[in-house]
Amino acid sequence: MPVKIRLQRFGRKGYAYYHVVVADSRAPRDGKFIERIGTYNPNTNPATIDLNFEKALDWLNKGAQPTDTCRAMLRYRGVMLKKHLLEGVKKGAFTLEVADQRFQEWITKKEVAINSKVESLSSKEAADIKTRLDAESKVREAKAAAVAKKRAAMAAKNAPAAEEAPGAPAEEAAAEGEAPAEA
Repeated sequence: MPVKIRLQRFGRKGYAYYHVVVADSRAPRDGKFIERIGTYNPNTNPATIDLNFEKALDWLNKGAQPTDTCRAMLRYRGVMLKKHLLEGVKKGAFTLEVADQRFQEWITKKEVAINSKVESLSSKEAADIKTRLDAESKVREAKAAAVAKKRAAMAAKNAPAAEEAPGAPAEEAAAEGEAPAEA
């Protein structure tokens, strides 16, 4: 029975997440599977890959063939490297201790790279938010200045009209809220 390590789609339209499963290659994509070994969520940045390392390595050693996407995820998590190092141990190229040391060095480098990416994304997002807030405040200040200028122009326009009004009765009527009597 040909066995594949592949993705099984879940989630709604436009917002998919996946289970990483070991399945018969003849089974449908979202159908029957042998074992679920992890999850993959491409909607986060960086994408979230939760993988049972030991089960994935065990299935690879048994001969399961990963799909292209799953192979990339296994490579990202180091399962393919561990399999390669164990093959070298079987052939006698180096000892198990050397293989474990190389693998741990790779893991530490990978974690540093992932953490730096997460930090750069968060700092970039914070800087983006700050620039958008600054731009909004400038626009708000410009609008407030335009409104103040318009109100000042309206007040200046209305002030001479009130001064040029004929006689005192118009001023008294305006104070009382009545219309001036026309003569």
